[in-house]
Amino acid sequence: MSITNINSTSLKILHQVDLQQIVAMYELVPGALFWIKDVNGKLLHCNQCFIEHVGMKTLPQVVGLGDYDFSPPHIAKQFAVDDKKVLVGEEVSSRLELNVTKGGSMAWFTTSKRPLYSKDGSIIGTYGISQHIEQTNVEPAGLSLLQKPVDYIRDNYANEFSIKQLAEHSHLSVSALERRFKKYLAKTPLQFINEVRLEQARRMLIETSEPISRVASHCGFSEHSYFSRQFVKFFKVLPSDFRKKAQNRAKTS
Repeated sequence: MSITNINSTSLKILHQVDLQQIVAMYELVPGALFWIKDVNGKLLHCNQCFIEHVGMKTLPQVVGLGDYDFSPPHIAKQFAVDDKKVLVGEEVSSRLELNVTKGGSMAWFTTSKRPLYSKDGSIIGTYGISQHIEQTNVEPAGLSLLQKPVDYIRDNYANEFSIKQLAEHSHLSVSALERRFKKYLAKTPLQFINEVRLEQARRMLIETSEPISRVASHCGFSEHSYFSRQFVKFFKVLPSDFRKKAQNRAKTS
């Protein structure tokens, strides 16, 4: 059989396949988060792994919602930035990023996104897939280059340390360290440190009854007022109000 005939046969088969059946194939990929969004970033469809990842149980619970409904604002913002690029025809391939796991901790994920085209060739949305790197056989290029500084930050976020100390621990100059963070995470080391501290504070506010001042201190913030300002900047809510909302959700769930 010629290549032309093979291609013709393949197209005929694909035209007979229901789109839902193709989408359902992503349920067969262990640990893979798959989604389809409209041009406004609202979910049209996702697989069960995605549904459970964001703390829901069924598809109707998530359809029509967006990243800001599921993720901390600083993480959702990066998702939105990527979506805007994809909506003008760009592709995101194996992007290394930190995301919140189903258990609430932060972990490395590799993410790819593509434009969703209509039959007339216009972009009508986006789709993508993301996997926890421990569940893949591929190590993103930036991971090994960032492992030392990221591990140091995770082990020492509660303590005061300088970017110079971080660079020395990573056997890099300050400028080289900053270039790596900018290249692979699109943020500075200082921004990343702040995000790790705030994410840990968010978890403590949910999981403990420690006074907010102690939460701030435990997460590397020496001043309560500065911590509150940073928390509001990232999560759009005061730490005290965030804790109240989390407690109310726990009571009703």
